[in-house]
Amino acid sequence: MNPRLLLLCVALCSPLPALADAIRVSLEGRAALGEKLPTLLVHIEEPIAGFEVKLKRSDGKELNLKGGGKPGITRRIELEQPEGRFHYEGELVVRFPDAEAGTLPLSFDTELNGPLKLEVRKEDVDVAGRKLRFTLSRPAARAELTVLMDTGKKAYMGDVSFKGEPAGTPLELTWPAEEGRVMKISLRAFDTSEFYTGLDLFPWQVDIPHEEVNFASGSADVPAGERSKLDRSHALIADALSKYGRFAALRLYVLGHTDTVGPTADNRELSLKRARSLAVYFRKRGLRVPVLYEGFGEQAPAVATPDETAEVGNRRAEYIIAVEDPTLQQAPYPPRWRKL
Repeated sequence: MNPRLLLLCVALCSPLPALADAIRVSLEGRAALGEKLPTLLVHIEEPIAGFEVKLKRSDGKELNLKGGGKPGITRRIELEQPEGRFHYEGELVVRFPDAEAGTLPLSFDTELNGPLKLEVRKEDVDVAGRKLRFTLSRPAARAELTVLMDTGKKAYMGDVSFKGEPAGTPLELTWPAEEGRVMKISLRAFDTSEFYTGLDLFPWQVDIPHEEVNFASGSADVPAGERSKLDRSHALIADALSKYGRFAALRLYVLGHTDTVGPTADNRELSLKRARSLAVYFRKRGLRVPVLYEGFGEQAPAVATPDETAEVGNRRAEYIIAVEDPTLQQAPYPPRWRKL
């Protein structure tokens, strides 16, 4: 072997020493799909006539690439490969101006990774139990977690280490008790190659207590005598928006309900119209946040009754302030929120 060559095995886990004068090799072994490819770098330090890279990939694919250049030039050899981790074995053959040649053995690993996928299901967010579960699409290394309360204080902010648990393994994070309600959970998760992805969760919501508006039978118009109730409700809503709106972008959700007197379909339509009337009233009073509404008719009663029962407790509305669509305990079907 010509002593002017750098004799080394390129490895991801150790630094690459520069031990020779003519040729130096380094590796950019990790890459993100769609952004770049793993790349072998040939640094030319002294005059050469040219070089040839011969490689065999762990899936059997063979690569043969030629190049050259003047001293001070670095040739980047991009390694076209599928997504995943691969091992390469081969050699770099260098020809010198005096017709001598030398061979540099090469042995290295590469990774080409697609987007890291993070999954958190709704049932994986246990605010009462102060737990968050999630899965990653590749082995897990660590996570950064921040839990913000609606008091402005942070219940937790820090790193949690994992042990390379395989893709799809349920992972769990916890946080200590803190005054207030959880407003925002920020999660950033890293795989063992230090690729990361993240998301923000907003499990927070507030139900606004209020006096119920008494509508005329079959009507969705707000009676003049009932408007003072909505004015008081508007004041409570505005106060809550002022108090918590500095932590996140808030929305108002208005839900309508009826008792069981009359056909189910008619009650559903009536509750929807009444919810819209209430939402419109709040908008006209000056609310500038998004306002959404839905009606559940007689299908989510607060008081269980036989059919055709005039129960005042079931002729009601709900006013909920939240960041994301709120969690409803008794929803008979997934709500289809309408936006004003």
